[in-house]
Amino acid sequence: MTARERIGNYPSRLREYTNFAVRGIKKVCEACGPRECGSEAEWKAQQMMVKDLETCCDSVVTEEFRTAPRAFLGWISICVVFGLLSALAFNFGYAIVSLVLLGLALLMVVLEFLFYKQAIDFMYRKKTSHNVVGVRKPAGETKRRIILCGHADSAYEWRFTYWGDKYFHTTKLLVLVIALCFGILFFGLVASVVGLAAGLGWAGRAAFADHPALTVIGYIFAGLMLPMMLGLLFKNNKRVVMGANDNLSGCFTSMAVAKLLGDQDLRLDNTELVVLCSGGEECGLRGAKAYVKDHDFSDAETVFLSLDTMRDYNDIGIYINDMTMTVKHDPRVCALMKKAANTAGFDIPYCSLFLGASDAAAASQAGLAAAAFAAMDPTPAAYYHTRLDTEKNLDPKTVEACLDIALEIVHQFDATGLEPFEGITVKAEKMG
Repeated sequence: MTARERIGNYPSRLREYTNFAVRGIKKVCEACGPRECGSEAEWKAQQMMVKDLETCCDSVVTEEFRTAPRAFLGWISICVVFGLLSALAFNFGYAIVSLVLLGLALLMVVLEFLFYKQAIDFMYRKKTSHNVVGVRKPAGETKRRIILCGHADSAYEWRFTYWGDKYFHTTKLLVLVIALCFGILFFGLVASVVGLAAGLGWAGRAAFADHPALTVIGYIFAGLMLPMMLGLLFKNNKRVVMGANDNLSGCFTSMAVAKLLGDQDLRLDNTELVVLCSGGEECGLRGAKAYVKDHDFSDAETVFLSLDTMRDYNDIGIYINDMTMTVKHDPRVCALMKKAANTAGFDIPYCSLFLGASDAAAASQAGLAAAAFAAMDPTPAAYYHTRLDTEKNLDPKTVEACLDIALEIVHQFDATGLEPFEGITVKAEKMG
């Protein structure tokens, strides 16, 4: 049975609970403001979510975890410092030191950025964050479980996204700076290898007398450190953004599904509905990682669905891979979402997440059947991780469309579960 068939006066209910979501987002923004992971504001916002979930769930719990909020993306500053030291080492004739430093910098990029490993957390102060978990039991035996996840924390501002939009009318300044910094690191890596091959491993400054070309390379390497230092300005630890779209919209769209069912006294037949309002997504999916680690899902067929940034109507998409395309999501979940969206009247594309990650990546890495659902301009949007992501920048039309699709996903899963892999093929139609 579809959501449309089961919920009476469906169009009116859809508008009513879209309004619930929009009002809830505005209320949290006004009462709590920006919500750094582990902050009082994040905890206050989650307590407000608890109160809403208690009206429609059979149980609501908060689960705490420890994390270092500033460790994620802290590798950027470390890489810049290693780059500066490597240029200095190269120009003093110690190419092997330069090579080691650059190798360590790139290793941190791989561990922290590509795979979200907590490699440097020990260097930063830890705080306590929380996950809010609301559970609504089915009418009958629990054979399935669907987890709808949004994250309650908000990000530190990314300066180049904001500056690019404000001063140059393009958000691609962020991409250009990232490409420039990585290009400089690779230039240094190649220069170090060349210097090592030419005998500059431990030769010292005097060795440059026999290698005038390496002297020029050294000067270029040193000169490139000036633009490399732009990396130190990447994020502003003193400004946390409001995060109305990213990702209070995901939290309240998920909550609206449970709230609608609860207020209408409806229960899924054999599917347990879980609403997860995670903490610490913006500091490396820490909340979702803690949640999937601490729970056993083997008692029922379980699907994890990340709802992230319900803002841009023309960019609603199903993300078939994640974590800068290093994590592949379950094609059965993606196909389920596509079918449900079609039932709701939407033909939305499969997308690849080119840069960044969602909480669904943590679930897929843990072996759960998972996928991500988002509606965000991937260029990126001007509000993405900037002070522009406020309650004044919501789009109720997109929230309503995403709520509509989420309701159909939940009912489709309850009716059919996941279909076998055979015959299911998903392929990215759009880069996100």
